[in-house]
Amino acid sequence: MFTRRKKNNADFIETATARSSVIPITDSKQGLDFLVSFFSAVRPSEGKRNAAENLRLLTAELHRHPILLTNLQHALLSQLIRTDLSPALTESGIPLARGFWQEFFGRLKHKLLPPLQSENDFLYVVNRVFFRSTDYQWVEQIPRETWISFFENIGLSLHIDDSRISHQLLPSLKTLAFQVAQLGLERNVLDYISPEYREDNPFVQQNYRVHELEKKLAGQPSNPSGAEDLPISDDLSARIEEVMAQCYRCIDFIRENHSLRGASLQQTYILIILANRLDRMTILVDLLNKDHHFDTGKFVDFFKMLVRNENRKNSIREFASQCFGYLAYQIAEHKGSKGNKYITSTPAEYRAMLKSAMGGGAWVCLVVFIKSLITKIEMPVFWHGFAYSVNYSLGFVAIEETHTTLATKQPAFTASAVASSLDTKKNANRPNLYNLAITVAKVSRSQIASFAGNLIVVFPGVWGLAWLYEKIMHVKIVSGQAAVTMLEDNHPWHSLSLLYACNAGAFLFISGIIAGYVQNKIHYSHLPDRLRSHPILRLSFSAERLHRIGNYIEKHAGSIIGNIALGFFLGMSTIIGRELGIPFDIRHITIASGNISLAIYGLGFDHIRPLYLATVVLGVLGIGFLNFGVSFFLAFLVAVKSRGVRLKEYPEFLGILWRYFRKNPLDFIRPRKRLPETE
Repeated sequence: MFTRRKKNNADFIETATARSSVIPITDSKQGLDFLVSFFSAVRPSEGKRNAAENLRLLTAELHRHPILLTNLQHALLSQLIRTDLSPALTESGIPLARGFWQEFFGRLKHKLLPPLQSENDFLYVVNRVFFRSTDYQWVEQIPRETWISFFENIGLSLHIDDSRISHQLLPSLKTLAFQVAQLGLERNVLDYISPEYREDNPFVQQNYRVHELEKKLAGQPSNPSGAEDLPISDDLSARIEEVMAQCYRCIDFIRENHSLRGASLQQTYILIILANRLDRMTILVDLLNKDHHFDTGKFVDFFKMLVRNENRKNSIREFASQCFGYLAYQIAEHKGSKGNKYITSTPAEYRAMLKSAMGGGAWVCLVVFIKSLITKIEMPVFWHGFAYSVNYSLGFVAIEETHTTLATKQPAFTASAVASSLDTKKNANRPNLYNLAITVAKVSRSQIASFAGNLIVVFPGVWGLAWLYEKIMHVKIVSGQAAVTMLEDNHPWHSLSLLYACNAGAFLFISGIIAGYVQNKIHYSHLPDRLRSHPILRLSFSAERLHRIGNYIEKHAGSIIGNIALGFFLGMSTIIGRELGIPFDIRHITIASGNISLAIYGLGFDHIRPLYLATVVLGVLGIGFLNFGVSFFLAFLVAVKSRGVRLKEYPEFLGILWRYFRKNPLDFIRPRKRLPETE
């Protein structure tokens, strides 16, 4: 009678109310068919109202037609009493594997061949009722208050009080309590919780409280003195809630101190499981608490989560996004803290940025010149790429160690700094979008200053080195067809230079991620302290020297490894593209401008058409724009996602930014000498 066939609400109500008989509680098949049809009437489809309106309409019909309400209650109760609720309470949505990769490959296996599910499992009912993979979307779109009204109208708390159901809840709570206690004793958790909780671990204490609850429900005294026990709602329930609140505080403490102590994928994974299991325990304690104050809101949250978990249980993307989210947040934090030094606010800072960028440009001159010398050396293709990579890496490390600036490395760090102003994990109140527009202006002018500083030095600097080489060696370092090829390789439409500029932007972003990850890993593994206490190193070096080495590694190792990675990305790209026979290469604005300088010197201005040269120069500027744009976009995307920021919640920001630009366009190019007091 009740099938999955699409019907509108009126058809379902007409059919269901026309039925004169009541569905027996013992008839689970009829009950399941009724639930499938009921929620199919709620599900939105073409020509029907949205899900929230459908649910409100059906809730109103429950009062008008007692037979409809009775059958819905019986259908729901028939599933609750005949199925095993434990998997839904203890497993759904909670990773079961001990490690990230075990769970990852388990999901991949089940995505290809789903596991067999027993009809006696309540999750089988959930999957039958919400059988479409997108059902969780409309379930979540229905307002929480609407769901609360629906479940209160069908008398859900009465169903939960049924002894056949409550007898399944306590074993599930005990299972979760044991699992939380075990995870709370993992070294990844125990070593990082607040010192005040290390001796009296709340993850263990909650297990004792649950055991007391079990004895209380069984009518046994929970204290050796045999004193009369207080009602659960007045005493034990409050103690359980307090110790669980301490567990949540421990998790928050570990996460809040990640920027100081670092994070690992394994620790992040364990904290996610702990939080999920504590959430389930909160619901179960409320259900078992006989104070007759059933929290329907918590149940609605669990219901929504259950539907989403079952619809997305084999989603690799969602699992990876959840686990990598907190780790990416820590990486973004390390990058964001460094990004602040690349943002200028005053004319003095702006001049310092320009000077620093000119110093970076001087190093690039040397890198470009040495690369041209390497090109002249006959060697296998791979070793050419390796030599280019080492040259780039040493140049980038030199820029970092001399505290000079390479313009294209800024976006990966400034994007994280900009996103931090929207951080929902730090800002309790809505962020000031006008101040964010001012920050964007600061980033814009800082980036322009660094590009200008690099290019002011690179072009004449490389020209001067080429002239010096010719004076010493009596031959131009680049000439003839090689010089023509250099110009062609940077022409915006005679080559794929703009596409290759996007590749370079992606590599700049990835190198920033690597730098942040390594810095995070150093903090998490306490590497400086371990070096200082190393038994062999302590015999070889003085304590003061070991302390300096530890401090240096703590502050510089991440950026050094990120620079080396960037050098190899840029140096090996051409070789990989050539060997694989695919159009794959990079274009980096400062290196490209140095190559243009070499080519022009080799050919002479008289042999280059002015329009052609102007086009190549514009192409180089386009390369710089794409280097910046791609790197900034990718870094900003990761930063806002890992911080839980939803950009669609701030649609007015673009209007604020445009009005600020129209009013103060020069702020995006250079800082004002004196800002208004409001800014």
